[in-house]
Amino acid sequence: MLKGSSCCQPSECWDYRSALLPTCCTCEPEESWSSAASTMDTTVGNGAGLRDESIANLLVFSFLHAHNNCNFHKELEALGQELPVGVCLEADHDDELQTDGNRASRLLYGGRREGDSENQEVIHSIACHLAEIGDELDRSIHPGLVSQLAMHFRNPSLSEEDRRHYLAAAVEKAMQTYATDMEQEKARLILAMLLVRKVADHTPSLLRGIFHTTVNFINQNLLTYMRDLIRNEMD
Repeated sequence: MLKGSSCCQPSECWDYRSALLPTCCTCEPEESWSSAASTMDTTVGNGAGLRDESIANLLVFSFLHAHNNCNFHKELEALGQELPVGVCLEADHDDELQTDGNRASRLLYGGRREGDSENQEVIHSIACHLAEIGDELDRSIHPGLVSQLAMHFRNPSLSEEDRRHYLAAAVEKAMQTYATDMEQEKARLILAMLLVRKVADHTPSLLRGIFHTTVNFINQNLLTYMRDLIRNEMD
């Protein structure tokens, strides 16, 4: 299992305020990462149809569901009911209460248990594996990055494009501390979903907005890689 890099010391920390400046601001972020984030924002695959969006929805949702000890369980349950793929949580009453007071839950897809569909089972398996790696990378993400990203997502005047830009910038900054022996696309995918989890844990009410922005981000920048992951798993 790959290990995440340790968090930098305060004296070595990057300036997360400059890292999350809006695109319209007169003060521009550092060119080294801003240009990369801009490239990711404008890089679109061959188009993300409903099926691709559904895959990304399931992947991100399953990634979040794999982390039971969170502050956004109720928000996640409500989100699942809104998704077009019909993802929802079913309480497992045979299990004991978790440390946060919530009962363990299992995923239902379109009214069927997760094992009823091969594709859904594969996506769920991939998400759980990525979540395990995300747990190891968790401490490599600076708390300042999370709080600043949460602050921007609380701004109702931001467009979806601006939100996607902030997310891309945060992912690129987090990439500076990820495990060097991990392929970049895999690291970007995990870090993007990990940022969703950390922002939602920081401010649960932001889950819905950052979830949908991240799904759009994945479909625009990591669609081919996501498809390959699923294809390789099914082979």
